[in-house]
Amino acid sequence: MLKLFGELFKVKTPAVSLLCRAPNSTAAIPAEWRPPREVWLESLGTVQEQKLGILSLDNAVFGASPRIDIVHQNIEWQRKYRFVSFAHSKTRNEVRGGGRKPWPQKGLGRARHGSIRSPLWRGGGIAHGPRSPTTHFYMLPFFNRVLGLVSTLSIKLAQNDLHVVQDLEIPTEDPQYLRDLVSERLWGPSVLFVDSSDVLPRNISIGADSINHINLMPAYGLNVYSMLKHNTLVLTESALRDIERKLVEHLNRNDARSLMSKFQHDK
Repeated sequence: MLKLFGELFKVKTPAVSLLCRAPNSTAAIPAEWRPPREVWLESLGTVQEQKLGILSLDNAVFGASPRIDIVHQNIEWQRKYRFVSFAHSKTRNEVRGGGRKPWPQKGLGRARHGSIRSPLWRGGGIAHGPRSPTTHFYMLPFFNRVLGLVSTLSIKLAQNDLHVVQDLEIPTEDPQYLRDLVSERLWGPSVLFVDSSDVLPRNISIGADSINHINLMPAYGLNVYSMLKHNTLVLTESALRDIERKLVEHLNRNDARSLMSKFQHDK
């Protein structure tokens, strides 16, 4: 009997591929093999949630594995590229006084000095201090910016913080309507509305003007910092398709070498 069990345990199982071994796992499955992500199409015509249909999303844009390191690079880049430091310290030439030699070079037994405004002296100039204005501008590589947008959109969708509406038309320009809508749909205190055009409907423009935590933005201005600064991202259907089309185009470009060249200020 022991010999029989030993023979049973020696039987080798056939080699199984990774996809067959873990059918429920999507980590090893390429994006083009997975079913497309889906999101509800909603309407802003009523305060209560009103679903109009289901939209399919491209997995390359909304189903990518998030790169937290690239998202952090985008945030740091957006915080620093427009920052100018005005910290300024005076050198020994800029400090008032110190024009004559404090004592003779020889004969007094004291250390030799040429000016009382030397960095060695109290009240003297500062050596290697900050000089203003100092810019912190630098340009993040092109594909790091693209992957930052893709990762942030995927994160927002996975956390159920991305919503798609048919358009931004609301029945009234009263700001209370937007407050009630955001509260009823649990969209969080801060909401970013994105449309494909920079000419937005009148009612929502007037209604959101007096609410600091509800902002409007055209699709061409969408960025990582603004998406993470707001709890909820609301895209119109046209803005969704424009963003999806542009990001898929950039992810499949064949001129990557020219785009990865060093940034020049005179471009």
